[in-house]
Amino acid sequence: MSPQPPSRGQRRKLRTRMALIEAAQEIYAERGDLEVSIQQITEAADVGFGSFYNHFTSKAELLDAAIAEALESHAAWLDTVLSEVEDPAEVFATSMRLTGRLVRTRPRIARVLMGGREALLSAPYGHAPHARRDIEAAIAAGRFVTEDIGVALACTAGCLIAAMHLCGTDPNASVEHVADQAVLNVLRMFGMQDAEARRIVALPLPADEPQPTSI
Repeated sequence: MSPQPPSRGQRRKLRTRMALIEAAQEIYAERGDLEVSIQQITEAADVGFGSFYNHFTSKAELLDAAIAEALESHAAWLDTVLSEVEDPAEVFATSMRLTGRLVRTRPRIARVLMGGREALLSAPYGHAPHARRDIEAAIAAGRFVTEDIGVALACTAGCLIAAMHLCGTDPNASVEHVADQAVLNVLRMFGMQDAEARRIVALPLPADEPQPTSI
């Protein structure tokens, strides 16, 4: 039997929860923390004050959910647009190129990812397990060489975050150039020959790359 669609009350609760998460993402992206009152959060979400505790026990729990949602939604989108790419090295590189471009395409999500760097590196959801999966697949296919996947993942996350910060702080920086150069250097770190690394970084990106938006 197919699952029953959510009731009107359940849909309303989901909308309220998502409104709180999006408000938390916006505040966190602007401030780098969630050190505001719950009243300010609910006002930003345009929901009643009492609604907060129907979904979260604390601001810390809400922040964890906000970061997790940002990571998961982007990682799920990457899986969708790259589902037909067979080469795991290309999947890894294109995922990284698209993520670096979030500074331009989805600036709020980019700021959430940059602020939640620990989650980007080691969380059991979102980019960390996806990147580890892609690295392991590329090693198994003979495309990457590394002695320690954990260290390789840390180097990848650090390079990506630094590149995104550079794009956000240098008004003269080209997001595309910085993101692609970061990926080029990471591919070299994995032992890929320069010509092959440059070929991969020059591949066209998915046609349905998200357009610039306030999200």
